[in-house]
Amino acid sequence: MAREFQRGHKARISDLTAGRDLYVGVQIAGPGLTFDISCFGLDADERLSDDRYFIFFNQPKSPEEAIQQLGAQAGDTDSFRVTLDSIPSTIHKLSFTATLDGAGQMSQIGPGYIRIVAGGEEVARYSFTGAEFSTERAVMLGDFYLKDVWRFAAVGQGFDGGLDALLKNFGGEVAEEEPAPAPAQGAAPGFAPPGQAAPAPGFAPPAATAAPAATAAPAAPAPPAPQPAPAFGTPQGTPPQGTPPQGMPPQGVPAPGTPPQGTPQGTPPQGVQPPAPGTPQMHGAPTIAAPIAPPGPGQVPPPGQVPPPPPPGQFPGQQAPFGQPPGQTPPAPAPYGQPYPGQAGQPGQPAPYGQQQAMGVPQGGGGTPGLQAALAQYREAPTGRRWTPQNPRLMRVDLGVGGQPVLARQGTMVLYQGKVDFSYKGAGFRGRIVGNATGQEMQLMRCTGQGQVFLAENAAELHPIELQGDAICVAAENVLAFDESLHHEVRRIEGHGIPGGALFTMQFQGTGTVVVKTEGTPVVLPVTPTTFADSNAIVAWSAGSQVIISSQVRLRRSAYPGHSGETVNLQFRGAPGNFIVVQPYEV
Repeated sequence: MAREFQRGHKARISDLTAGRDLYVGVQIAGPGLTFDISCFGLDADERLSDDRYFIFFNQPKSPEEAIQQLGAQAGDTDSFRVTLDSIPSTIHKLSFTATLDGAGQMSQIGPGYIRIVAGGEEVARYSFTGAEFSTERAVMLGDFYLKDVWRFAAVGQGFDGGLDALLKNFGGEVAEEEPAPAPAQGAAPGFAPPGQAAPAPGFAPPAATAAPAATAAPAAPAPPAPQPAPAFGTPQGTPPQGTPPQGMPPQGVPAPGTPPQGTPQGTPPQGVQPPAPGTPQMHGAPTIAAPIAPPGPGQVPPPGQVPPPPPPGQFPGQQAPFGQPPGQTPPAPAPYGQPYPGQAGQPGQPAPYGQQQAMGVPQGGGGTPGLQAALAQYREAPTGRRWTPQNPRLMRVDLGVGGQPVLARQGTMVLYQGKVDFSYKGAGFRGRIVGNATGQEMQLMRCTGQGQVFLAENAAELHPIELQGDAICVAAENVLAFDESLHHEVRRIEGHGIPGGALFTMQFQGTGTVVVKTEGTPVVLPVTPTTFADSNAIVAWSAGSQVIISSQVRLRRSAYPGHSGETVNLQFRGAPGNFIVVQPYEV
């Protein structure tokens, strides 16, 4: 039996199968959508350092044929052959992806999967649906990765860009489009399973489609196909619901002698010759089955009148199902994969006995599902950028964009997707001493990998500030996260007065983004000779500004008890273009 994976689950290949020659099948489809299924062979740094290991429709196999794209077969949209023992040592990961070719988004896809087949038997499967994605145009389905042994991970991570953006994300280069010859049909080699004496199963496609015989290997008996799971069925001797008993016409077919709907009674159907007058009609009268329940008033036809045919799926005299008016035709069954009319979860319909009512779906004849409509405004907002504010108090960073780690305040991660590693980022012995002495110590963690991390702290408002070679001064307690590429150091100012009463602040310089948190919505003001700010409300300022302590204490006032509470302020001076950031809150 195949092992079912959920998003994020991982397992060793050896725990799934002893085979090393594997079949990987991908099934993904959507109305009016076309897909490109690809495999990226990545190095130890998860980069595509060798373009020959980008396996797609224009390059269907690697140089040593350890990775081959076989095309659609056995019900799969696309398939691959992976020979683990032949993969070179420079390749540490195989990432299987699906990207949209043309318009559309991943939320429009139907149920799909990625599966692993060894020796013709499915050993692992990861299923997904379009409800797990939104506006993404690509998805990373699963990975084979080498960590002391080969392992499999169910990823299921959406990606905003298409195939070109995905290729750039892995470090590859997008070449100019050239007319390429179409791949030859049937070029994929066939394989025969190993003999019964071999302990490990060999490569073979799924049992639904027989693989062509190999040309070089001798023919071997094919292993028996796995027995399919028994489908749901009624006990023997009981006709399925909606099936008439023997002698009755099938569902949807009128009984003999019954005119079609809309035809006046007594008019023969089209194409049927009426019998000659006086000719006895054999089997002309409809078969009448004994009613299951006594007929109610008004249900017994007058003498000599033939009762009308029952609705499809019912016997003559049978009572209508509960909740259906007598004589009304039951709704036709819905296509596969869609709920039946009146099924639980549909607006305005009660749940069947023994099942809970779907949460958030309004009772009554509502038009749109209440749960989806209520939560639509809170869905993730992918943009393809590295830093994306999900809302004023939640920040998302995509580690796959830019390929560099992020330093964040410890304990600020609220959610992450993908393969992300969190490690302690120490400041060193000297850094700890300086941080303790200046009050600008930051307890940081280092975020690395391929995924998305969501950051927040105490529902404070977050503001990403992108630096392009310039510098900014921010109090350490107002820093949430920043790119590791930024250079940061403690800077001394002349006098006291920044938050916490310290004499120092943090200066960030370089190319990257620093996320500043504030209590409430801040205001940004240009620096003029008459710009003053409360020392407990200032958040940040441009590094080119000059900070001066301004005191309003007078000697004649010091003799009297009490003061205004605004005795010490910060005055800012600088050339045009400098600014300060002030929050509506005093620390």
